[in-house]
This record gives sequence, C-alpha cells and structure tokens, in this order.
Amino acid sequence: MASPRTGSRDDPDEHRPALVMDEISKRIIELLQTDGRKPYVSIAAEVGLSEGAVRQRVQRLTDAGMMQIVAVTDPLLVGFTRQAMIGIKTQGDSGPVADALCQIQQVDYVVTTAGSFDLLAEVVCEGDSELLNVLMTQIRVIPGVTHTETFVYLKLNKQHYDWGTR
Repeated sequence: MASPRTGSRDDPDEHRPALVMDEISKRIIELLQTDGRKPYVSIAAEVGLSEGAVRQRVQRLTDAGMMQIVAVTDPLLVGFTRQAMIGIKTQGDSGPVADALCQIQQVDYVVTTAGSFDLLAEVVCEGDSELLNVLMTQIRVIPGVTHTETFVYLKLNKQHYDWGTR
C-alpha cells in the first residue's frame, strides 16, 4: 500500500529505479518498521554496515518507492473525527476514477479491487458534514462513478505497519 497509505502505487516498475532487495536491506526495513526514528548508527551495528552505508541504503529504498518514513497518527487525536471507507462501482475503465480520487485532499488511500466494488477509497475528515460534502460534491460527481457505499469507522481496533519483508 501507499501509505503508510500515502502516495501512488502504480505499476512498481514505472517511474522508479530498479533496486534489488538483499537480506541487509530487508533487515533495515524491518528495523525501521518497528521504530522509524531508530538512529542509523544503531541500525548499522545490527546489520554490520557503516552508518554511511545504512544512510545510503535508506535513501535508495525511499527513492525507489519501497518505503516511506512518516509519522503515523491517530486521526481522532489530531482533530479528524470522521473516517470512512467508500466502496465505489464504476462504468468502464476504473483507472480515470482512481486517478480523480487520488486528487481529493481528504482521500488518503485508494485501491483497485476485485469483488463487489471496483475501487475502495479511505477518507479522513474533520466531521460528518465534511464527509457528506466530499461524498456528494467530489466523489459521486466523478465521471464513471455509478454507485458508492460508505462504511463509517466507529472505532480503530488495529493499525500496524510492521509486517516485515519477504
């Protein structure tokens, strides 16, 4: 996912330099998934490289789009009281609809799916009136959108990004 759930996840080979993942790079990612502020000198000691080599690898991994280092917040604690997942059915190619969704500020996550919806879009809003406005004036008016179903979040039960590497 783009994100954590931010940024575009087009074809992985498109717009990104090729990068081979070895065991050291995988371990660096895993260490940063656990603590994104872990000092490079500590990572270097754990993986057997110099601090400079770790810094270069992290830069290559971020430049290649394999990872992002970001602050993950609880939206409720920073003023966003309404989150929702919106299932979207489209007519024709869903690509242009997905592209349009990616341009909406409140949309933080867009995926193309198989199943009853063509796309899923997560929105983070300050409240119900903003959610309604985004839904009615920005999402449902996109050419190709034929149906939406909104799943309002009542409680965040689990959110983690330390799934490791393969």
